[in-house]
Formats: sequence, C-alpha cells, structure tokens
Amino acid sequence: MAEKKIKVTQTRSQIGHIGRQKETLKCLGLGKIGNTKIHVETPSTCGMIKAVSHLVRIERLGEKTNGE
Repeated sequence: MAEKKIKVTQTRSQIGHIGRQKETLKCLGLGKIGNTKIHVETPSTCGMIKAVSHLVRIERLGEKTNGE
C-alpha cells in the first residue's frame, strides 16, 4: 500500500506564539515563512500539524480527483 504524503508550508510567523508551537514547527522542519516540507501522513505527524494548523497550509499529495 502506498504511503500518503502531506506537503506542509509555513504561512505565518512563529513570533508571539508559545514555545511549544515553535518547537512543533522545528520538529516539522519549518521555521521561516515559506518553508515547505513533505511528510508521510501518520497519526503523530497529523497531531503536530493540527497543533500549528493556524500557522501552516496543508496539501495532500497523490490524491486523484474525479476528473483525473
């Protein structure tokens, strides 16, 4: 079975947010606005993304739509 991948892009600054959220961004490989990383969709990764969802944009990779 193919692994589902998620593309995570930081869209907002971490300045003014609690240290825990800054550490979560660091663990996701982010830290500056515009940085993008691709992660495998696992429960732990999804939990980290949910914790900083107000700072990032998420795109699911490899999904097929009805038109494709």
